[in-house]
Amino acid sequence: MTHSYRQPGVVLTDRRFTVPLDHADPAGETIELYAREVVASDRAGQNLPWLVYLQGGPGFGANRFVGRPAWLGRALKEYRVLLLDQRGTGASTPANRQTLPLRGGPAAQADYLTRFRADSIVRDCEAIRPQVTGGAPWTVLGQSFGGFCTVTYLSLAPEGLATAVITGGLPSLHAHADDVYRAAYPRVERKVAAHYARYPQDVERARRIADHLLTREVTLPNGYRLTVEAFQSLGILLGGAEGSHRLHYLLEDAFVRTPGGHELSDAFQEEVQALLSYAGHPLYALVHEAIYAQDHRPTAWAAERVRAEFPQFDAAKTLAGDGPLLFTGETIHPWMFDCDPALRPLRETAGLLAARTDWSPLYDAGRLAANEVPVAAAVYHDDMYVDTAHALQTARAVRGLRTWVTDEFEHDGVRAGGPRVLDRLLALARDEV
Repeated sequence: MTHSYRQPGVVLTDRRFTVPLDHADPAGETIELYAREVVASDRAGQNLPWLVYLQGGPGFGANRFVGRPAWLGRALKEYRVLLLDQRGTGASTPANRQTLPLRGGPAAQADYLTRFRADSIVRDCEAIRPQVTGGAPWTVLGQSFGGFCTVTYLSLAPEGLATAVITGGLPSLHAHADDVYRAAYPRVERKVAAHYARYPQDVERARRIADHLLTREVTLPNGYRLTVEAFQSLGILLGGAEGSHRLHYLLEDAFVRTPGGHELSDAFQEEVQALLSYAGHPLYALVHEAIYAQDHRPTAWAAERVRAEFPQFDAAKTLAGDGPLLFTGETIHPWMFDCDPALRPLRETAGLLAARTDWSPLYDAGRLAANEVPVAAAVYHDDMYVDTAHALQTARAVRGLRTWVTDEFEHDGVRAGGPRVLDRLLALARDEV
Protein backbone atom coordinates (compact mmCIF):
# COMPACT_ATOMS: atom_id res chain seq x y z
CA MET A 1 0.00 0.00 0.00
CA THR A 2 1.26 3.48 -0.87
CA HIS A 3 0.32 6.85 0.57
CA SER A 4 0.78 10.14 -1.27
CA TYR A 5 0.79 13.64 0.18
CA ARG A 6 2.04 17.11 -0.68
CA GLN A 7 4.68 19.55 0.48
CA PRO A 8 5.55 22.88 -1.16
CA GLY A 9 6.35 22.14 -4.79
CA VAL A 10 6.43 18.35 -4.49
CA VAL A 11 4.26 15.25 -4.29
CA LEU A 12 5.58 12.56 -1.95
CA THR A 13 4.67 8.87 -1.92
CA ASP A 14 5.65 6.39 0.77
CA ARG A 15 6.68 3.07 -0.74
CA ARG A 16 7.52 -0.22 0.97
CA PHE A 17 9.15 -3.30 -0.48
CA THR A 18 9.89 -6.83 0.67
CA VAL A 19 13.33 -8.22 -0.19
CA PRO A 20 15.35 -11.26 0.90
CA LEU A 21 17.58 -10.80 3.92
CA ASP A 22 20.15 -12.89 2.04
CA HIS A 23 19.91 -12.47 -1.71
CA ALA A 24 21.73 -15.78 -2.13
CA ASP A 25 18.67 -17.38 -0.53
CA PRO A 26 15.70 -15.66 -2.22
CA ALA A 27 13.22 -18.11 -0.71
CA GLY A 28 14.45 -17.49 2.82
CA GLU A 29 13.82 -14.80 5.41
CA THR A 30 12.72 -11.36 4.18
CA ILE A 31 13.04 -7.80 5.44
CA GLU A 32 11.13 -4.63 4.61
CA LEU A 33 12.59 -1.62 2.84
CA TYR A 34 11.16 1.89 2.90
CA ALA A 35 11.65 4.59 0.27
CA ARG A 36 10.07 7.97 -0.38
CA GLU A 37 9.17 8.86 -3.96
CA VAL A 38 9.44 12.56 -4.78
CA VAL A 39 8.19 14.30 -7.90
CA ALA A 40 7.71 17.96 -8.75
CA SER A 41 4.09 18.98 -8.32
CA ASP A 42 3.79 20.27 -11.88
CA ARG A 43 5.20 17.01 -13.30
CA ALA A 44 3.42 14.49 -11.10
CA GLY A 45 1.42 13.01 -13.96
CA GLN A 46 4.35 12.71 -16.39
CA ASN A 47 6.33 9.59 -17.29
CA LEU A 48 9.77 10.62 -16.02
CA PRO A 49 13.05 8.73 -15.71
CA TRP A 50 14.03 7.68 -12.21
CA LEU A 51 16.92 8.74 -9.99
CA VAL A 52 17.63 6.71 -6.84
CA TYR A 53 19.59 8.42 -4.08
CA LEU A 54 22.00 6.44 -1.92
CA GLN A 55 22.83 8.26 1.31
CA GLY A 56 26.24 8.48 2.93
CA GLY A 57 27.16 6.71 6.12
CA PRO A 58 26.89 3.79 6.43
CA GLY A 59 23.97 3.72 8.80
CA PHE A 60 21.97 6.82 7.90
CA GLY A 61 18.50 6.85 6.39
CA ALA A 62 17.85 9.05 3.37
CA ASN A 63 17.37 12.79 3.89
CA ARG A 64 13.97 13.89 5.16
CA PHE A 65 13.67 16.92 2.91
CA VAL A 66 10.92 19.52 3.17
CA GLY A 67 10.10 20.81 -0.30
CA ARG A 68 12.94 20.74 -2.82
CA PRO A 69 16.17 22.06 -1.25
CA ALA A 70 19.82 21.34 -2.08
CA TRP A 71 20.41 18.97 -4.99
CA LEU A 72 16.81 17.71 -4.96
CA GLY A 73 15.44 20.77 -6.77
CA ARG A 74 17.83 20.19 -9.68
CA ALA A 75 17.04 16.48 -9.84
CA LEU A 76 13.28 17.12 -9.94
CA LYS A 77 13.64 19.15 -13.12
CA GLU A 78 13.99 15.91 -15.06
CA TYR A 79 13.62 12.94 -12.69
CA ARG A 80 11.23 11.23 -10.39
CA VAL A 81 13.41 10.66 -7.31
CA LEU A 82 13.49 7.68 -4.95
CA LEU A 83 15.00 8.45 -1.53
CA LEU A 84 15.89 4.97 -0.29
CA ASP A 85 16.46 4.12 3.35
CA GLN A 86 19.19 1.51 2.97
CA ARG A 87 18.57 -1.71 4.88
CA GLY A 88 19.00 -1.30 8.62
CA THR A 89 18.47 2.47 8.51
CA GLY A 90 15.52 4.84 8.83
CA ALA A 91 12.32 2.86 8.35
CA SER A 92 13.99 -0.06 6.51
CA THR A 93 14.04 -2.77 9.21
CA PRO A 94 16.22 -0.67 11.53
CA ALA A 95 19.15 -2.36 13.27
CA ASN A 96 19.86 -1.03 16.76
CA ARG A 97 20.16 -2.01 20.42
CA GLN A 98 16.38 -2.40 20.63
CA THR A 99 15.85 -4.56 17.54
CA LEU A 100 19.02 -6.64 17.24
CA PRO A 101 18.26 -8.81 20.31
CA LEU A 102 15.38 -10.22 18.26
CA ARG A 103 18.08 -12.06 16.30
CA GLY A 104 19.48 -13.73 19.41
CA GLY A 105 22.85 -13.23 21.06
CA PRO A 106 25.93 -11.34 19.81
CA ALA A 107 27.06 -14.11 17.43
CA ALA A 108 23.66 -14.25 15.72
CA GLN A 109 23.55 -10.45 15.58
CA ALA A 110 27.00 -10.30 13.95
CA ASP A 111 26.00 -12.92 11.38
CA TYR A 112 22.89 -10.91 10.58
CA LEU A 113 24.84 -7.65 10.15
CA THR A 114 27.22 -9.14 7.60
CA ARG A 115 24.32 -8.71 5.16
CA PHE A 116 24.14 -4.95 5.62
CA ARG A 117 27.04 -3.86 3.40
CA ALA A 118 27.15 -2.35 -0.09
CA ASP A 119 26.68 -5.65 -1.94
CA SER A 120 23.36 -6.31 -0.21
CA ILE A 121 22.26 -2.69 -0.71
CA VAL A 122 22.92 -2.97 -4.45
CA ARG A 123 20.99 -6.22 -4.68
CA ASP A 124 18.13 -4.54 -2.81
CA CYS A 125 18.11 -1.83 -5.47
CA GLU A 126 17.98 -4.41 -8.22
CA ALA A 127 15.19 -6.29 -6.47
CA ILE A 128 12.96 -3.22 -6.23
CA ARG A 129 13.92 -1.54 -9.53
CA PRO A 130 11.44 -3.56 -11.68
CA GLN A 131 8.62 -2.55 -9.33
CA VAL A 132 9.62 1.11 -9.52
CA THR A 133 10.68 1.66 -13.12
CA GLY A 134 8.98 -1.25 -14.84
CA GLY A 135 12.41 -2.70 -15.56
CA ALA A 136 14.06 0.37 -17.08
CA PRO A 137 17.54 1.27 -15.80
CA TRP A 138 17.74 4.27 -13.50
CA THR A 139 20.24 6.93 -12.56
CA VAL A 140 21.95 6.60 -9.19
CA LEU A 141 23.28 9.48 -7.12
CA GLY A 142 25.66 8.20 -4.44
CA GLN A 143 26.92 10.52 -1.70
CA SER A 144 29.98 9.39 0.32
CA PHE A 145 29.25 5.76 1.33
CA GLY A 146 26.46 5.93 -1.25
CA GLY A 147 29.26 6.44 -3.78
CA PHE A 148 30.97 3.30 -2.47
CA CYS A 149 27.67 1.50 -3.09
CA THR A 150 27.55 2.97 -6.59
CA VAL A 151 30.97 1.50 -7.46
CA THR A 152 29.71 -1.84 -6.14
CA TYR A 153 26.62 -1.36 -8.34
CA LEU A 154 28.87 -0.86 -11.38
CA SER A 155 30.66 -4.07 -10.39
CA LEU A 156 27.64 -6.29 -9.69
CA ALA A 157 24.75 -5.01 -11.81
CA PRO A 158 25.70 -2.28 -14.30
CA GLU A 159 22.74 -3.29 -16.46
CA GLY A 160 20.52 -1.59 -13.88
CA LEU A 161 22.12 1.82 -14.36
CA ALA A 162 21.46 4.45 -17.00
CA THR A 163 23.92 6.90 -15.41
CA ALA A 164 25.96 6.97 -12.20
CA VAL A 165 26.83 10.15 -10.31
CA ILE A 166 29.14 10.03 -7.28
CA THR A 167 29.88 12.83 -4.83
CA GLY A 168 32.79 12.42 -2.44
CA GLY A 169 32.56 8.64 -2.55
CA LEU A 170 35.13 6.88 -4.73
CA PRO A 171 36.51 4.05 -2.56
CA SER A 172 39.81 2.28 -2.93
CA LEU A 173 39.22 -1.01 -4.73
CA HIS A 174 41.96 -2.81 -2.82
CA ALA A 175 43.01 -0.91 0.34
CA HIS A 176 42.57 -2.66 3.68
CA ALA A 177 41.06 -0.66 6.54
CA ASP A 178 44.59 -0.21 7.93
CA ASP A 179 45.61 1.55 4.71
CA VAL A 180 42.52 3.75 4.83
CA TYR A 181 43.26 5.01 8.34
CA ARG A 182 46.99 5.26 7.78
CA ALA A 183 46.17 7.76 5.04
CA ALA A 184 43.43 9.42 7.12
CA TYR A 185 45.28 10.51 10.25
CA PRO A 186 47.66 12.90 8.42
CA ARG A 187 44.67 14.44 6.59
CA VAL A 188 42.90 14.99 9.89
CA GLU A 189 46.03 16.59 11.34
CA ARG A 190 46.06 19.05 8.42
CA LYS A 191 42.39 19.90 9.01
CA VAL A 192 43.05 20.52 12.70
CA ALA A 193 46.02 22.76 11.87
CA ALA A 194 43.83 24.74 9.45
CA HIS A 195 41.19 25.12 12.17
CA TYR A 196 43.69 26.47 14.68
CA ALA A 197 45.11 28.82 12.05
CA ARG A 198 41.60 30.22 11.59
CA TYR A 199 40.77 30.25 15.31
CA PRO A 200 44.05 30.39 17.27
CA GLN A 201 42.14 31.10 20.49
CA ASP A 202 40.78 27.56 20.28
CA VAL A 203 44.20 26.04 21.05
CA GLU A 204 44.00 26.98 24.72
CA ARG A 205 40.25 26.29 24.90
CA ALA A 206 40.66 22.74 23.61
CA ARG A 207 43.61 22.09 25.94
CA ARG A 208 41.60 23.32 28.92
CA ILE A 209 38.65 21.06 28.13
CA ALA A 210 40.95 18.08 27.57
CA ASP A 211 42.73 18.71 30.87
CA HIS A 212 39.37 18.89 32.65
CA LEU A 213 38.36 15.52 31.17
CA LEU A 214 41.66 13.88 32.05
CA THR A 215 41.28 14.81 35.70
CA ARG A 216 37.52 14.35 36.20
CA GLU A 217 34.80 11.90 35.28
CA VAL A 218 32.08 13.57 33.22
CA THR A 219 28.82 11.86 32.33
CA LEU A 220 26.55 13.67 29.90
CA PRO A 221 22.80 13.97 30.56
CA ASN A 222 22.02 10.97 28.31
CA GLY A 223 24.50 8.74 30.15
CA TYR A 224 27.38 9.12 27.70
CA ARG A 225 30.78 9.02 29.45
CA LEU A 226 32.69 11.99 28.05
CA THR A 227 36.34 10.96 27.98
CA VAL A 228 39.12 12.99 26.42
CA GLU A 229 39.17 10.58 23.45
CA ALA A 230 35.46 11.16 22.95
CA PHE A 231 36.03 14.91 23.05
CA GLN A 232 38.79 14.57 20.45
CA SER A 233 36.40 12.69 18.16
CA LEU A 234 34.42 15.91 17.71
CA GLY A 235 37.00 16.62 15.01
CA ILE A 236 34.66 14.73 12.69
CA LEU A 237 33.01 18.13 12.22
CA LEU A 238 36.09 19.44 10.40
CA GLY A 239 35.25 17.48 7.26
CA GLY A 240 32.17 19.60 6.51
CA ALA A 241 31.80 23.02 4.95
CA GLU A 242 30.74 24.69 8.21
CA GLY A 243 32.47 22.27 10.55
CA SER A 244 35.38 24.46 11.66
CA HIS A 245 33.00 27.27 12.56
CA ARG A 246 30.67 24.90 14.42
CA LEU A 247 33.58 23.51 16.43
CA HIS A 248 34.73 27.02 17.29
CA TYR A 249 31.32 28.04 18.60
CA LEU A 250 31.14 24.83 20.62
CA LEU A 251 34.50 25.49 22.30
CA GLU A 252 34.11 29.17 23.05
CA ASP A 253 31.60 28.86 25.93
CA ALA A 254 32.38 25.41 27.32
CA PHE A 255 32.73 26.38 30.99
CA VAL A 256 30.55 28.06 33.58
CA ARG A 257 31.48 29.14 37.11
CA THR A 258 29.69 27.16 39.83
CA PRO A 259 29.94 27.06 43.66
CA GLY A 260 32.29 24.11 43.21
CA GLY A 261 34.49 25.82 40.66
CA HIS A 262 34.44 25.88 36.87
CA GLU A 263 32.48 23.05 35.24
CA LEU A 264 31.44 22.16 31.71
CA SER A 265 28.18 23.99 31.08
CA ASP A 266 24.85 22.26 30.56
CA ALA A 267 24.60 23.91 27.14
CA PHE A 268 28.02 22.54 26.12
CA GLN A 269 27.15 19.08 27.38
CA GLU A 270 23.79 19.08 25.61
CA GLU A 271 25.37 19.96 22.27
CA VAL A 272 28.22 17.51 22.70
CA GLN A 273 25.94 14.59 23.45
CA ALA A 274 23.91 15.31 20.32
CA LEU A 275 27.12 15.23 18.27
CA LEU A 276 28.59 12.11 19.86
CA SER A 277 25.58 9.84 20.39
CA TYR A 278 25.01 6.99 17.93
CA ALA A 279 21.44 6.45 19.09
CA GLY A 280 20.08 7.63 15.75
CA HIS A 281 22.57 5.72 13.58
CA PRO A 282 24.12 2.78 15.48
CA LEU A 283 24.71 0.81 12.29
CA TYR A 284 27.39 3.36 11.42
CA ALA A 285 29.43 2.33 14.45
CA LEU A 286 28.80 -1.38 13.95
CA VAL A 287 29.71 -1.80 10.28
CA HIS A 288 31.82 1.27 9.46
CA GLU A 289 35.14 -0.57 9.26
CA ALA A 290 33.44 -3.52 7.55
CA ILE A 291 32.80 -1.36 4.47
CA TYR A 292 36.54 -1.74 3.76
CA ALA A 293 36.68 -5.51 4.43
CA GLN A 294 36.92 -7.91 1.49
CA ASP A 295 40.32 -9.65 1.52
CA HIS A 296 39.87 -12.34 4.19
CA ARG A 297 41.64 -10.14 6.73
CA PRO A 298 39.87 -8.93 9.88
CA THR A 299 39.52 -5.20 10.34
CA ALA A 300 40.40 -5.80 14.02
CA TRP A 301 39.57 -2.24 15.15
CA ALA A 302 41.84 -0.76 12.49
CA ALA A 303 41.35 2.90 13.41
CA GLU A 304 42.30 2.22 17.03
CA ARG A 305 45.38 0.18 16.11
CA VAL A 306 46.62 2.62 13.47
CA ARG A 307 46.15 5.57 15.80
CA ALA A 308 49.02 4.17 17.89
CA GLU A 309 51.30 4.91 14.92
CA PHE A 310 50.51 8.62 15.35
CA PRO A 311 51.46 9.48 18.96
CA GLN A 312 50.77 13.17 18.32
CA PHE A 313 47.08 12.31 18.81
CA ASP A 314 47.72 11.19 22.41
CA ALA A 315 46.04 13.84 24.58
CA ALA A 316 47.98 13.08 27.76
CA LYS A 317 51.31 13.44 25.97
CA THR A 318 50.14 16.66 24.34
CA LEU A 319 49.10 18.19 27.65
CA ALA A 320 52.43 17.26 29.20
CA GLY A 321 53.92 19.76 26.75
CA ASP A 322 52.62 22.98 25.27
CA GLY A 323 51.43 21.83 21.82
CA PRO A 324 47.89 22.00 20.43
CA LEU A 325 45.47 19.16 21.12
CA LEU A 326 44.71 17.17 17.97
CA PHE A 327 41.14 16.19 17.23
CA THR A 328 40.38 12.97 15.37
CA GLY A 329 38.05 12.36 12.43
CA GLU A 330 35.81 9.67 10.99
CA THR A 331 36.97 6.72 13.07
CA ILE A 332 35.27 4.08 15.19
CA HIS A 333 36.93 2.79 18.36
CA PRO A 334 36.09 0.04 20.88
CA TRP A 335 35.84 2.59 23.71
CA MET A 336 32.79 4.09 21.98
CA PHE A 337 30.90 0.92 22.91
CA ASP A 338 31.69 1.64 26.56
CA CYS A 339 30.94 5.37 26.51
CA ASP A 340 27.73 5.49 24.48
CA PRO A 341 24.62 3.99 26.12
CA ALA A 342 23.15 3.39 22.65
CA LEU A 343 26.12 1.15 21.79
CA ARG A 344 26.96 -0.55 25.13
CA PRO A 345 24.63 -3.54 24.60
CA LEU A 346 26.25 -4.11 21.17
CA ARG A 347 29.92 -4.16 22.20
CA GLU A 348 30.36 -7.93 21.88
CA THR A 349 28.57 -7.90 18.53
CA ALA A 350 30.93 -5.19 17.29
CA GLY A 351 33.95 -7.19 18.48
CA LEU A 352 32.79 -10.26 16.56
CA LEU A 353 32.37 -8.19 13.39
CA ALA A 354 35.87 -6.74 13.85
CA ALA A 355 37.30 -10.27 14.07
CA ARG A 356 35.46 -11.62 11.04
CA THR A 357 37.41 -12.78 7.98
CA ASP A 358 34.78 -14.21 5.59
CA TRP A 359 33.84 -10.95 3.89
CA SER A 360 32.72 -11.17 0.26
CA PRO A 361 34.34 -9.02 -2.47
CA LEU A 362 32.69 -5.66 -3.08
CA TYR A 363 34.28 -4.66 -6.39
CA ASP A 364 35.01 -6.38 -9.70
CA ALA A 365 38.09 -4.74 -11.20
CA GLY A 366 37.64 -6.48 -14.55
CA ARG A 367 34.05 -5.40 -14.93
CA LEU A 368 34.92 -1.82 -13.90
CA ALA A 369 37.70 -1.73 -16.48
CA ALA A 370 35.13 -2.65 -19.15
CA ASN A 371 32.43 -0.28 -17.82
CA GLU A 372 29.98 1.21 -20.34
CA VAL A 373 27.72 3.15 -17.94
CA PRO A 374 28.24 6.94 -18.07
CA VAL A 375 29.83 7.86 -14.73
CA ALA A 376 30.92 11.18 -13.23
CA ALA A 377 32.40 11.77 -9.79
CA ALA A 378 33.13 14.84 -7.70
CA VAL A 379 36.45 14.41 -5.90
CA TYR A 380 36.95 16.99 -3.18
CA HIS A 381 40.58 18.05 -2.86
CA ASP A 382 41.93 16.97 0.53
CA ASP A 383 38.58 15.46 1.52
CA MET A 384 38.89 14.56 5.22
CA TYR A 385 36.69 11.48 4.91
CA VAL A 386 37.80 9.91 1.61
CA ASP A 387 41.44 9.88 0.55
CA THR A 388 41.95 11.83 -2.66
CA ALA A 389 44.78 9.60 -3.89
CA HIS A 390 42.67 6.49 -3.36
CA ALA A 391 39.71 8.12 -5.13
CA LEU A 392 41.73 9.14 -8.18
CA GLN A 393 43.33 5.71 -8.42
CA THR A 394 39.85 4.20 -8.56
CA ALA A 395 38.70 6.80 -11.08
CA ARG A 396 41.46 5.64 -13.41
CA ALA A 397 40.36 2.03 -12.96
CA VAL A 398 36.74 2.63 -14.08
CA ARG A 399 36.47 2.88 -17.84
CA GLY A 400 34.92 6.16 -18.97
CA LEU A 401 34.60 7.67 -15.50
CA ARG A 402 35.00 11.45 -15.56
CA THR A 403 36.09 13.37 -12.49
CA TRP A 404 35.58 16.89 -11.27
CA VAL A 405 38.35 17.56 -8.78
CA THR A 406 37.61 20.69 -6.80
CA ASP A 407 38.64 22.49 -3.62
CA GLU A 408 35.54 24.67 -3.72
CA PHE A 409 33.65 22.26 -1.46
CA GLU A 410 34.26 19.94 1.45
CA HIS A 411 32.89 16.41 1.71
CA ASP A 412 29.29 17.64 1.97
CA GLY A 413 29.51 19.51 -1.33
CA VAL A 414 26.33 17.96 -2.74
CA ARG A 415 24.46 19.63 0.13
CA ALA A 416 26.39 22.90 0.20
CA GLY A 417 26.69 23.21 -3.57
CA GLY A 418 23.28 21.77 -4.25
CA PRO A 419 21.97 22.18 -7.78
CA ARG A 420 25.29 23.36 -9.19
CA VAL A 421 27.17 20.23 -8.14
CA LEU A 422 24.55 17.85 -9.53
CA ASP A 423 24.20 19.90 -12.70
CA ARG A 424 27.97 19.78 -13.31
CA LEU A 425 28.18 16.04 -12.74
CA LEU A 426 25.21 15.17 -14.94
CA ALA A 427 26.76 17.27 -17.71
CA LEU A 428 30.08 15.48 -17.25
CA ALA A 429 28.44 12.06 -17.38
CA ARG A 430 26.64 13.03 -20.57
CA ASP A 431 29.86 14.39 -22.09
CA GLU A 432 28.38 17.89 -22.27
CA VAL A 433 31.38 19.55 -20.58
